Amino acid sequence: MSNTVESTEETSLLDRPASIVKPGAGVPGPPTGLNIEDERRLRKRELAASLRLFGKFGFGEGVAGHMTVRDPEFQDEFWVNPFTMSFKAIRVSDLIRVNHAGRVVEGEGSVNLAGFFIHSELHKARPDVVAASHTHSIYGRALASLGLPILPINQDATAFYNDHALYDFYGGPAGYREEGERIAAALGDAKAAVLQNHGLLTTGQSAGEAAWWFIAMERCAQVQLTAMAAGTPIEMDHETATFSHREVGSAFAGWLSFRPLWDDITREHPELLT
Repeated sequence: MSNTVESTEETSLLDRPASIVKPGAGVPGPPTGLNIEDERRLRKRELAASLRLFGKFGFGEGVAGHMTVRDPEFQDEFWVNPFTMSFKAIRVSDLIRVNHAGRVVEGEGSVNLAGFFIHSELHKARPDVVAASHTHSIYGRALASLGLPILPINQDATAFYNDHALYDFYGGPAGYREEGERIAAALGDAKAAVLQNHGLLTTGQSAGEAAWWFIAMERCAQVQLTAMAAGTPIEMDHETATFSHREVGSAFAGWLSFRPLWDDITREHPELLT
């Protein structure tokens, strides 16, 4: 007796309307219509909370790792964590604002040079990107050492299906403009990238979304490496993976998935908002 469920559907999965993750009917949505000051406050608060989460999840590695959010008023400037400050200690008031020339225009502290060139070139190349994340997380580095992308071997991994790049080159620590330019070019119009011999990079239309994709991508790397060590993972077919990506890989899905983490970290460390 077969345990296979036969589908009676004659239409493609892709003909079905997206239905699982959307605002309305009690599901919150991103704030809209904010003035510049309120939007800046929101972006900085989400950035500080995201960095605290990165510290909580063990993504810190010495002075490596950085996350940025574009300023809503000055589009060629971004907020970033100060160089050498622990993710676990970041508060809103610690964030610094940097222009595309590398000068700190607000706040105290210095910027990680590698982080500056990665993020400045990315923000230049992608006006649609509000926030970007890169840290030297353990499983991300392990996957990057193999030069492998995230494979569609489970539902969560399909959030990155045909929506992430593989930068199959390593030009050394990115403390110079050319490496930042190459990374931005490799990213293209995708929301994330595996940087070979380096780690993971994610983007989003909000700091919370970019942070969620980084956390999710790191976990996908962990699951994929575990599955590869146990055997040969079974990949989804293109149609199924594409349909699943549409459901779980949207900007809204990323923003929404960040909500419980925001609630947890701000409840645990309310001082981060100061």
